[in-house]
Amino acid sequence: MPGFTINLTNKPTIVMKPRRPLSIVFLLLITCSAAVHAAPLKLHNIFTDHMVIQRDKPIKVWGWAKPDKSVTVQLGKDTLETEVQAAAPVDVFGHEQDYAGLGRWQVTFPARDASTKPIKLVVSSGDENLVLEDILVGDVWVMSGQSNMAFPLNKTDGRRLAAQAHLPMLRLFSIGVNEQATLQDDIRPETITTGGWVVSSPETASDFSAIGYVFGANVQRALQIPIGLIKNARGGASIESMVPAQKFDENPLAKRHADYIRKKMAEFDPEVEADVIWGRQKARAKSKGKPEPPRPDPKKLRSWNVPGKSPSHMASIHNGMFGVFKGFNIKGVVFHQGYNNQMDSTCRPKLYRALMKLMVEGIREDFKDPTLPFGVIGFCAGGRIQNEENFEVYSRDNGPWIREAQRLGLADIGDPDHTEYIPPYDVQIPGLHPGKKRDLGWRAALWALAEIYQGKQQGKPATLLSAEPKGDVMVLKFDHRVKPDGNTIREGFSIAGEDGKFYKAYAKQAEFEGNYWTNGDREIHVWSPLVDKPVSVRYAWANSPMGNLKMDGNQDLPFPSFRTDSWDFPANYDDFSERALSRELSNTMKKDAQARLEYRRMEEARRAVEILERLKTLGQKTKKQATTK
Repeated sequence: MPGFTINLTNKPTIVMKPRRPLSIVFLLLITCSAAVHAAPLKLHNIFTDHMVIQRDKPIKVWGWAKPDKSVTVQLGKDTLETEVQAAAPVDVFGHEQDYAGLGRWQVTFPARDASTKPIKLVVSSGDENLVLEDILVGDVWVMSGQSNMAFPLNKTDGRRLAAQAHLPMLRLFSIGVNEQATLQDDIRPETITTGGWVVSSPETASDFSAIGYVFGANVQRALQIPIGLIKNARGGASIESMVPAQKFDENPLAKRHADYIRKKMAEFDPEVEADVIWGRQKARAKSKGKPEPPRPDPKKLRSWNVPGKSPSHMASIHNGMFGVFKGFNIKGVVFHQGYNNQMDSTCRPKLYRALMKLMVEGIREDFKDPTLPFGVIGFCAGGRIQNEENFEVYSRDNGPWIREAQRLGLADIGDPDHTEYIPPYDVQIPGLHPGKKRDLGWRAALWALAEIYQGKQQGKPATLLSAEPKGDVMVLKFDHRVKPDGNTIREGFSIAGEDGKFYKAYAKQAEFEGNYWTNGDREIHVWSPLVDKPVSVRYAWANSPMGNLKMDGNQDLPFPSFRTDSWDFPANYDDFSERALSRELSNTMKKDAQARLEYRRMEEARRAVEILERLKTLGQKTKKQATTK
């Protein structure tokens, strides 16, 4: 057989001559396709034309070929040779036969500096050659999470930015739905929605992650080096699916979830599941007067119906969409997720906190980088927007519990120099997929540029130092200035006594003595006429909350939502087959919130003059604060 060369372009073009007989064209197409798929020399599918290789780290290149053969790999002017390992099964769902009889090979080139000069990657074995072109060396960032990370630029407030997307040094790679029950060895080619690495342009950027594009474009323009972005976000995914499987047994709560999933996997029968689904489908069709549908194929069930493969189950997304390319070095990760873990059926904040830590640690282990940068954009502020007329009702939301778990889970890692929680709650617009993404991508870029690339903190970070009751006021003290990004009223606070019933509260910056730059805007007094003896304060505690505090008034650095109490969210952690929050308890909590709302509004109307008089002295340190009765 004569030697042949395969040029791995992203979107192969087939030219059909109109006068050629159809049977001959069909035969040629089949022959060409078979030649490509039958080729025993393979590269991992993360390697394509236009790719970006991570600078300053060893460069691993790997794939598969016939056993007992040698493989030569040339990267630019450097050449390495290796032997192919013995044949072994390759786990690529639906494509196992394409790798049958092949063994793995790998070479590792020394680290390189960033370079905008395109180079080639040529892989040879016997008479076979694979050629990749237009390869750059720079930084590679992974855009991970669920649908709000995946949401494309052309469906957000960043759509007009696409016209500016002619950025030849920015490269994009997108992995679509590919959850799997076991760790995959290669990416299924049909799930690479960009077709491979592509150069940023108005066309390619429009369909790419909005947050990812805004992040990458700003980082690339600032650094003037090649930037590669890998988007592997999956709509509807829970954090459980994004944690590497080997990490679950390290935490008791995580292990409890894993054991539950393992039991379901062991008991699963696809034939039985197909009949259950079919029964529902037939009943639905009958109720609508439609013909009976065909029985679902047990081998092609939706992943949601397959234990271990569901996007809600342990490691499934990591198996097919992140861990699948471990070995390909990266610079860092930007993560944005939360919706599927804040629903009444799934909201388990303590578990989420543990999983956040395990996820970061596991990915760092997979990519052999113990300080791999990780920026977490908190659960987005979509849905109903909180205001004075619904304050207590929307304070019942589950979202802030997940934001807290995200922030604390990162803090548990103990690596503040390489991790960052990025608050999103002030970027608000109604909807499951809020269209405001520019600010979130911009904030992630600011973090990376300041703290990862320049090694210094952005702005003046502030921490809540203490929360102490003084009479009927809760006094909050911070180590740096916190204030709105304008001279406005402090909003978003609620206050509770020992009964745990939170009411919307009034808040004022306290008077200070001495120099403003060292003493000002560091103390806030919180008060409500409905709480005589306060014990706790919450701030920005809703899915789309009121709340306008910024670190030193910087509009890009909102102060994170917080609470000063230790009351637990009443989640069920004992039985993962049951809802996290029962419908009965959820309804009780909603009714209580509605009652508190109505009580507050009635009392505020009745005592309006009294409240106005008290607000004149709230925050003043030189006058005795009268207690409203």
